[in-house]
Amino acid sequence: MEVRILQLLEGAKDARGLTVIIDVFRAFSTACYAFDCGVNRIFPIGEIGLAYQLKEQNPDFVLIGERNEQKPPGFDFGNSPSQILNANLKDKTVVHTTSSGTQGIANAINASEIITGSYVNAGAIVKYIQQKQPEIVSLVCMGYACEYPTDEDTLCAEWIKNELEKAPPDLPSGEGEKSKRFEEMVEIIRTGSGARFFDSEKQSWSPQADFDLCLDLNRFDFVLKVEQDEGLNYLKRIDS
Repeated sequence: MEVRILQLLEGAKDARGLTVIIDVFRAFSTACYAFDCGVNRIFPIGEIGLAYQLKEQNPDFVLIGERNEQKPPGFDFGNSPSQILNANLKDKTVVHTTSSGTQGIANAINASEIITGSYVNAGAIVKYIQQKQPEIVSLVCMGYACEYPTDEDTLCAEWIKNELEKAPPDLPSGEGEKSKRFEEMVEIIRTGSGARFFDSEKQSWSPQADFDLCLDLNRFDFVLKVEQDEGLNYLKRIDS
């Protein structure tokens, strides 16, 4: 199995084989929480205009997403797991558009299969890939607004790659060492690209609670696979 780590939109376009589009902060963490809240389908949409159009055509659809990290006008929720944690989303259809993760799905046109990636279901992703045994795995880190790489996405890709490759000698795979390794990664993220979640001026759209929810390792035992329906991508929950 060849495991490749790629970055940003160019990485999505270059992805081959079983492709994992990684967006920890916050698209594909939020999507997992939405499914845990009972949604039946999520349409990951790249163009915000299409998101508004789908809502207009289907008033019962729920709009979730962001531009510049903040909830767009007319949306029901921002791209925030803490905002939907206690929402009544059972049996709802969600239209989800973001600056990074959903753009990756839209651009991964050469992938043979696409699933989403985050820490909250990293273990399930590893199990899914191990069961599939593809020749090529592309781990695509979408970064910040597809503009530059981020700690959380790159480290998540490295975590998944290490698990798939049974961890090299300098990264022991024992549970105690694994836990310590993850704690070290969290600290790197906290002081790096995740620092914005601790900025008092940004709590209304980037709350500290989202940092903790997005880094709740292996909270969910399912993967989200991209399928198509009448030309539109949608996410399907597949339980491990």
